[in-house]
Amino acid sequence: MPIDYAAFAYAIAVAGGGVLGYVKSSSIPSLAAGLLFGSVLGYGAYQTSQDPTNVAVFLGTSTTLGGLMGYRFYNSGKIMPAGVIAILSAVMVVRTVTRYFSPPLKTE
Repeated sequence: MPIDYAAFAYAIAVAGGGVLGYVKSSSIPSLAAGLLFGSVLGYGAYQTSQDPTNVAVFLGTSTTLGGLMGYRFYNSGKIMPAGVIAILSAVMVVRTVTRYFSPPLKTE
């Protein structure tokens, strides 16, 4: 059961982005959303570390966050933070789906 470091890093980046948004502009919604999504992503990363086929929470949260931030980026045109999080989320969705459908590694 290898640890999914990329998924944990993504969860930490989302939570850290919420904290940074609060520190820079005193945005409580940014703090709440960052910590909420970061926590759920952390739980999903833990699940995928325990069982690589248990991707529902992580995939659903990444897709939702990517959609929300992609919509915000489309409306505002601002790369930071909406564009960056939308791109990271899209990368994580593709990575998760690819890992789910790829054959497991053979260990002897």
